[in-house]
Amino acid sequence: MKFFNFFTQELAIDLGTANTLIIQDGKIVIDEPSIVAVNRTTGEIMAVGAKAMQMHEKTHDNIKTIRPLKDGVIADFQAAEAMIEGLINMMNIKRKFFTHLKMVICIPSGITEVEKRAVFDSADHVDSKETYLIHEPMAAALGIGLDVEEPIGNMVIDIGGGTTEIAVIALSGIVCDQSIRIAGDEFNSDIMSYMKRQHNILIGERTAEQIKINVGAAITTLEDPPADYSVNGRDLMSGIPRQISISYQEIAHALDKSISKIEDAVLKALENTPPELASDIYKTGLYLTGGGALLRGLDKRLSQKTKLNVHVADDPLRAVVRGTGIALKNTDKFTFLIDRKSI
Repeated sequence: MKFFNFFTQELAIDLGTANTLIIQDGKIVIDEPSIVAVNRTTGEIMAVGAKAMQMHEKTHDNIKTIRPLKDGVIADFQAAEAMIEGLINMMNIKRKFFTHLKMVICIPSGITEVEKRAVFDSADHVDSKETYLIHEPMAAALGIGLDVEEPIGNMVIDIGGGTTEIAVIALSGIVCDQSIRIAGDEFNSDIMSYMKRQHNILIGERTAEQIKINVGAAITTLEDPPADYSVNGRDLMSGIPRQISISYQEIAHALDKSISKIEDAVLKALENTPPELASDIYKTGLYLTGGGALLRGLDKRLSQKTKLNVHVADDPLRAVVRGTGIALKNTDKFTFLIDRKSI
């Protein structure tokens, strides 16, 4: 048996709508945008990850960029396979004849059986011999150091690129959860609409993402406000490129409706929580993870709404993949992992 173990390659994959992260041997080896660039004529994959993102919204008729995941699930099956394969190839894994590829892949909690099968099939196509799935909130809980096996309730709010996952976790399981398709991509869309409506300026997804990173906020009064950010776009009236300056208060107004929907989902999840677990959550508070947790003032806004303590995880962007990595080391111990036999 030891001879075969020598050739085992173990990968933990956080297959996200915006970014895909891969852990190998306890280290994050891949952190790339979830996007591929394809030659329309030949169907050949031209670039994957950061290189493809540089081409996004800047292509001519012969090249198209595809984001294979939408709302946390695989929307374009072929592109998803090509992306996973391309990212694994970036790692320069020396595939031997007896290589046993073992994967744990992270999925949203609101995923359907069909969507689970699509993830398993994508893993099969990159020659994975042993594939397990883990729900995002569970991976996030492991990644921020919570003991998920204890009979203590913890609420995790994971705001990713495509979905916001809210779950109450106890005794190695998700007791109640809410999964809404409002997250980072929706924030970008709100910013693009606001710029068009308020400033008559047209911007793309990449610029909206930069605005969100530089001056994104959930409340209009911050103790340590970011400096105004200069935005370049196309004037809708004249068609000429121009530059304007944007403040964090404007972005807080632009994102207000979407954040209110996340607040409502959190309240709904709290309403559905059994009373004994609700008592635990009152003591432990709420845990924020995912890229959306970096939105300035979001923890304060949720705290005001729920009257509970809200903790932002250290390095929230990588909490889910770190948890997936922990699950990979304990596939025999954790009962909440999904394998092909259980769907």
